[in-house]
Amino acid sequence: MTTYRLSKQQARLFLLQHQRLISGGLPPGKEAIYDFVRHVGCIQYDPLSIAGHNHELVLQARIPGFVPELASELLYKDRLLIDGWDKNMSIYCTEDWPYFQRRRAMAAERYQGKEALGAMVSHVREELTRRGPLSSLDLESTDKIDWAWAPARLSRAAMESMYYWGELSVHHRVHTRRYYDFSAKLLPGHLLDAEDPNVTPEQHFDWYVLRRIGSIGLQWNKSGDGWLGIAGLKSKERTAAIERLLLSGSLREVRVEGVKLPLYMRTADAPGLEEILLRGDTADAAGADPGADFAAALAPLDNLLWDRELIWQLFGFTYRWEVYKPVAEREYGYYVLPLLYGDRFIARFEPVMDKKNGVLNILRWWWEPGTDVSAEMIPALTAALGSLAKCTRASSVKFAPGVAESNGLRELEARLQP
Repeated sequence: MTTYRLSKQQARLFLLQHQRLISGGLPPGKEAIYDFVRHVGCIQYDPLSIAGHNHELVLQARIPGFVPELASELLYKDRLLIDGWDKNMSIYCTEDWPYFQRRRAMAAERYQGKEALGAMVSHVREELTRRGPLSSLDLESTDKIDWAWAPARLSRAAMESMYYWGELSVHHRVHTRRYYDFSAKLLPGHLLDAEDPNVTPEQHFDWYVLRRIGSIGLQWNKSGDGWLGIAGLKSKERTAAIERLLLSGSLREVRVEGVKLPLYMRTADAPGLEEILLRGDTADAAGADPGADFAAALAPLDNLLWDRELIWQLFGFTYRWEVYKPVAEREYGYYVLPLLYGDRFIARFEPVMDKKNGVLNILRWWWEPGTDVSAEMIPALTAALGSLAKCTRASSVKFAPGVAESNGLRELEARLQP
């Protein structure tokens, strides 16, 4: 078994390279978006849009000149990406459809035997056949059913059930509202007819564990959010899958200085790590601060942040998404984004998009302890906030009164003016 031994800086640099969070990591355009999603398996979708949807924030951090229309075209015009369930609500490559057959079969079994739901499913089929793509609000139904976290309209429950078991797919969205049509109309026949490539449960777990490790870059065999969404994968099954993948040569072990548990990486990603090991701990021509020409505002559910404990161990950065916390229990704010600079997290800030006036407002800003603003940072920070502004279609970026002054950001504020 191959084992690599890394410093924490080398582990950080590998993760950032794997996640394409480096200068020149990806070119502009739709092809780069597709290639990135294919590389990491999936990116998470979330309906909240305070300063862009989560998947848009993930992509703007990596794709130069990203605008949301590029992702929408890949999803709803080109059909190369698809709305689906992987790590919770996600976006993944349509070519992966056959691998989720087990999930769809489980959903079909789960919703069998509910008489009212079955009747509505039949009605949905009739209406879609007659009228074309519809949302649940297009169906005249006020009846409700216990659903997920709360009672929901029967029409919504029926359409979501059909979506979960694969009969329907998302035709398009209007804001966050999903309009469905039959998957048979939207997806290639060869994918719909394909058998699950993973015949046994063990093969399925091996595929999923390898996929999920690749979604992050480095991952450990420890319960956490990085493993969410894999039905039936408990600690025992996860351990067995990792052992099989190590024996087959699909995974390699990584030991990081100061991290007690071993980490794992895909063998396919080893060349990138080996390049970093050859360079040593000073990393690049920038000297002691590798990647100092790159900064990015990261999404709350960015792939890099899926395992928050691992980020603390490697980066010394603690981040929690506080949208579901009561106001009094929030340490920072409702929708706060981490700011990456080089191989460090240097700050976090609270952006809110004023769509009516086209202004991206920076309400609050917090530097990480020990971080001092420097002239060297300003160009990269300007590019990072400029990318966020372009993604949100903002015509200008404004700091709330006193925020720029109190945080030494007057030059950044000036550079962001139109």
